[in-house]
Amino acid sequence: PMKPHEYIDQEDRYGAHNYHPLPVVLQRGEGPYVWDVEGNRYFDFLSAYSAVNQGHSHPRIVGALVDQARTLALTSRAFYNDQLGAMEEAMATRFGYDKVLAMNSGAEAVETALKLARRWAYDVKGVSNDQAIILVASQNFHGRTSTIVSFSSDPDSYGGFGPAMPGFQIIPYDDLAALDRALTNPNVAAFLVEPIQGEAGVYVPSDGYIEGAAARCRAANVLFMADEIQTGIGRTGAWLATCGTCSCAAGRCERDPQTYVRADVLILGKALSGGVYPISAVLADDEIMLTIKPGQHGSTFGGNPIAARVAQVALQVVEDEQLMQRARRQGAHFRDTLARDLGSHPLVALIRGRGLLNAVVINTPEDSHVAWDLCVAMAKAGVLAKPTHGNIIRFAPPLVLTDAELDEALGRIVHTVKNFTAA
Repeated sequence: PMKPHEYIDQEDRYGAHNYHPLPVVLQRGEGPYVWDVEGNRYFDFLSAYSAVNQGHSHPRIVGALVDQARTLALTSRAFYNDQLGAMEEAMATRFGYDKVLAMNSGAEAVETALKLARRWAYDVKGVSNDQAIILVASQNFHGRTSTIVSFSSDPDSYGGFGPAMPGFQIIPYDDLAALDRALTNPNVAAFLVEPIQGEAGVYVPSDGYIEGAAARCRAANVLFMADEIQTGIGRTGAWLATCGTCSCAAGRCERDPQTYVRADVLILGKALSGGVYPISAVLADDEIMLTIKPGQHGSTFGGNPIAARVAQVALQVVEDEQLMQRARRQGAHFRDTLARDLGSHPLVALIRGRGLLNAVVINTPEDSHVAWDLCVAMAKAGVLAKPTHGNIIRFAPPLVLTDAELDEALGRIVHTVKNFTAA
């Protein structure tokens, strides 16, 4: 068998250098754990950027994947298949929309939402052709396509990839006054926003921001588009981060009018498959979704039978195992424990998050390597996490951790930080 460094060297030799992974070579996963090629076990506190909410290799989800792959894998959308309608119904009824448009990657779903917003602006709102503006938030992360990086404020994302696609305006995140000013432009079609900014370092906006933004968009006849690719499917302690504080009783989405913020366009991905297959989707009502006609948008793999079958089971697992309630309860315990044990530690500047999407801001500049070194040290202690924006460590384990497993992982994290010596 190859040594870990040989796997790393092989990737470095033959693969593109567009990622900078931690020096761990993983081979197997089950539940909240992954194992490396030498048999060492780790708590996975990244969950493939929240794609593995249901845990690694969930038997029901893998069973659906394997069974459907043996039966019928791909038809393209030139024909109907017997799984897609059931997936669309499961999603539309669960989240309360007329229609679902299935894609594969998160970025494809965002691109779909952008096209829908423009088409709705021209066909329904009456914006002049090619004049539609889509508002986005600073420090956003919606994907890596050439269009999406055109409205990024991160030089690593957009630098050297111009010219930028026109038609976007960046406004400050968590700033309703800035949104008010932007909405005075009658050509604004939509506001695309993350309810919690994941890649920006789990930045949770002020109470009332998402509700206020949605209400302002509604009043201005502008679509409110929520990118819940990373925050959705139970991660933040509810089906959606836009849900607010209703209880998800019995695993169902209650859509409590007192707390629920309904996006005009909802974008989902990642945990829609439990991490076993690329599945994404855009949800909207007929007035928006039916502006796109046959032949105007599509994907060979979008809505394929495997994806459709897997998504149905992945959603049912979250509901049956009530993973959103677990994420809510355990997330509060995670933040409380870190605040108690590390809140006054000189390396810790801030602890923040919602549900089991959390971050620790390290008390160093963004260009410091301390957060990276801490993650390497935590890996040696059996907990895998990854820095974002240089000095922020994101903690997002699968939602299937037991309370005892969470406490064991917390103990390792706390011990690592307390015993860390910066190089």
